[in-house]
This record gives sequence, C-alpha cells and structure tokens, in this order.
Amino acid sequence: MAGVLTLSRCVLLWRPLWKGRALTSVRSMVSLEDRARAVFAAAVEGVQPDSVVRRGLQREGSELLVGGRSFKLKNNLHMVGFGKAVLGMAAEAERIVGDHLVQGVISVPHGIQETLQHHGKLNMLLGSSSRIKVMEGAKHNLPDSDAQRAAETIKELVSGLTERDLLLVLISGGGSALLPAPVSPITLQEKQDVTRRLAAAGATIQELNTVRRSLSLLKGGGLAQCAYPAQVVALILSDIIGDPLDLIASGPTVWSKVQPAEVWAILERYDLATSLPSSVKEVLNKIGVHSEAEPKEPPQDFGDCVLNSVIGSNTIALECAGRKARELGLRPVVLSPGVCGDVRSVARLYGLLSRYACSPGKDSLSELDEQILQLGPKVGVETWDLCRTMKILGDGREEGWGATCLLAGGEPTVHLKGKGSGGRNQELALRVALELSGGDKIPAVFLSGGTDGQDGPTEAAGAVTDAELEADAKNQGLDIDGFLRNNDSFTFFSHLSEGRRLLLPGLTGTNVMDVHIMLLPPPPPAE
Repeated sequence: MAGVLTLSRCVLLWRPLWKGRALTSVRSMVSLEDRARAVFAAAVEGVQPDSVVRRGLQREGSELLVGGRSFKLKNNLHMVGFGKAVLGMAAEAERIVGDHLVQGVISVPHGIQETLQHHGKLNMLLGSSSRIKVMEGAKHNLPDSDAQRAAETIKELVSGLTERDLLLVLISGGGSALLPAPVSPITLQEKQDVTRRLAAAGATIQELNTVRRSLSLLKGGGLAQCAYPAQVVALILSDIIGDPLDLIASGPTVWSKVQPAEVWAILERYDLATSLPSSVKEVLNKIGVHSEAEPKEPPQDFGDCVLNSVIGSNTIALECAGRKARELGLRPVVLSPGVCGDVRSVARLYGLLSRYACSPGKDSLSELDEQILQLGPKVGVETWDLCRTMKILGDGREEGWGATCLLAGGEPTVHLKGKGSGGRNQELALRVALELSGGDKIPAVFLSGGTDGQDGPTEAAGAVTDAELEADAKNQGLDIDGFLRNNDSFTFFSHLSEGRRLLLPGLTGTNVMDVHIMLLPPPPPAE
C-alpha cells in the first residue's frame, strides 16, 4: 500500500509539468519516425563505454574509487576484459589509471577495431603506447578458437597475481562468447553446439548462461578464483534483465555453485537432454564429485577480495531516452526495462497499450484493462508497472495532453522455425505493425533496436514501423506472413521501400539489451 501511495503522489506531482506543453515543441521535428530515431540515439549515447566508466571509476591521486570503496594504486594494477563494449571501456579506464597499469588483456568482437576506426570513434580505441593487448574473436557473437585463445591468455595473466595486486575486470554484453574455456573433455565446438541449439529453441539469456556456466572453467566465479588472493574490481555494463551479477557474461567474478538439477531441467525443457554429446553428459554427471567441473569452495575471505559494480544498464539508457523525449516535447512514460518472453506476446501487449492510449472513449477500456493485465506477467512486466502506465496514459487521454513516448527495454525471444535473416528487434517491429494495422488503425510509430547496433547476424539494429506498413507491403507485393514464417524480417525490411525503415546506426560500441519506443499521438476527441 505504501508503494501505491508513493506512486500516486509522484504522478500527481509530475503530471502538471506536462499539461498543455507537449504540443508546443513537438513540431520541431518533421515526423514521429524522426523523433523515434532521435530518442533511440539518445538512449545509446547515454550508455557509451567512456561515459559509464567515467561515472563508475574515479581516481584521486594514488587512490582508485569504485562503488564507495577506495583502492591503493602502487603500479600494481592489471586489467582484463571481455565483451562488445570492453574496447571503449578499456581505453577510458587506461586514461584514468595511467602509469599504474602494469599489463592488460581484453577479448573483443572480431573486426571491432577496424570498424570503430572506420566510423571515426577514436575515443574507443587504445593509444599506440597502450599496455593492453587486444585479442579479437567470436565472429557473429559465437565463441570460436580465437576467443578461446584470448580466454586462455586472460587465465594465464590472472593466475600469476598475488595479494599485492589489483585486478580491474571489465565486463559487458557478449562477454560469455568472448571468454570460452570449456571444461575438459568438452570441446569448444561441442559447447557451442549446445548453446546454439538452446538459443534456437527459444531459451532465455538466463537459461543460456546457466548452462554455459556449468560447462565453463572461468564462468561462475572461476576467473576471480584464478586471481585469488589479488583484489578484484569488476566494472559491469549489464545486458541482462534485472542486472543479475551471476548471469552477466555468466558471472566470471561472482561465485556461483553449479546446481545440476537446474541445468538438467533447462536441457529437458527444450528437449536436448537425451541428445547431448557424451563429453557434456560426462561433465554434468561429475558435478557434485571432486573434479575439474566444480571448483573448490572459495576461501572465507573470497567475498572481501571481490567488488562487482554495475556502471551501465538498460534502465540508464531509458532514463537518457526519456530526457531526449522531453526535449522534443514528448511526454515520456517508462513501462519497464524487463520486457521478455515471446515476441508475439510482446507485440500484442504494445498493440493493446497503443489502443488504450489512443481510444477516444471509455466504452472498451475495461476490456482492454483486463487483457493488458493478463498479458503483462507473460512478458516480464509487473502488474504494478502496468497499472502505473495505464493511469498515466489514461490521464493524458482524458486531459488533452500531447504526444506520448512510451519507453521499455529488455530482450524478447524468437522461436526460430525458418531459415531467414533477421533478429528479435526486426521481427518485433514487424509484428507490432500488424497490431497497429488491425481494426481501427492506430496512428502510432514503433521502434525496436538493439543498443549494440546489431540485430541477429544482420547489419541492422532493428526497424521502425507504423500502421501503414501492412498496406505498403501489399502495394509492393510483399507477403508479411510468409516472411514471418521464415523468420526473415531483415529481408522483408530490406525490400520494403528500399530499406528505409531499417535502423542502421552501425556498431555502437556498447550493449545494454534492446530499447523499445512507441510514439503515441494525442487521441481524437470523443464524439
């Protein structure tokens, strides 16, 4: 009850700031699509590697300050990192710590240095005199032999540290693929096949990381254990809903004991338990017995030797998006940073919310209320967040506020059945367009984009759609249902209007999952 009272009080305090103002500056940009793209760009800009590192890592003389704690710098700092955003994070961290850095090794995506150089993002590149070794690997976000060599090099570095050393660990999305160290006798290919099959079957990122962790030497706290008794400080750019430290990059600096029953339950849920390679079965069956598959229990002071600090997340990206929306005269409403579940259900929820916001009357609202509240928990949105969002949307509808910018983030899943090209953001955008087109067309614009600039194995980060997309597709002879059945959303958007609806920011150098933006114009007056 206290939470509800606090919410109501916040809404009442905030609401008058917007009433009567939104329509004034909303005309400053040409279209809703332009504004949606600008809001997405602001979300990505707010979680750039250099800015999040500067916020989370400060230096005062010979003291390094992180998360309210200070660490003495005595030319004793070593650095390792792995993830899509780690190159930019490492460049900024090295600028901060200066000559106190002894050595470093980072594992980053294949081709990222050349790509960042090509796009002029020189601030994300290391200087010519850097003490950090860069190793590229994991083509198409999949672990490979190059990434495994990087993991072995990182393990060798941290294993030689002593209690006098300070290890700075930089972690971001994509870290799991860039730190593959499978438990013997599992080969990299066997581990990769298991995770690929899980992903194709629709497993969540949490489930994928739980299985990966059980088959890995460095995940689940393994890296920090290798570094013990050195002091470990991890700066984390989260790419998982809720920012769970043990799941981001599979938790290499967070001790997590493998639970065999949980791993087997996931494999059985996706009908993979009986078709596993013999090496994987061997490792999983050994868990619980003294073996390489389960590291020894950590020392009693292990927790004191490790500090994990989340310095960037989807929530921060949405906050930055909201500020940009205000600049554009829009009324920002954050639904949730935790949207997940099947893209079909996620698209349906956005369709229902758009109709709720744009309905000119109250006759059908009670029915919409019920449908929204029933669907929300299936896609990771709490009932409290739904009620708060609907209240704000309802107030805007009844009191004549201007255009609304509904914001959300997370990572929906796609159950792959076809062999087409595309990703969850493009497929979600396409399905939301069908929702907006159904019945009375809703004059809204929807954008879904991956903050890393990549949506599946394509050059796009996502797409922008509206209620006119279905008609445009028919006029151009494109069968939407056929493309969806083949999970071929990228090909669809590439053909539609010469690809102008695609979101193509290029490699961003960061990754905090996806951002969803729904721009809702004011509803027409009730008759």
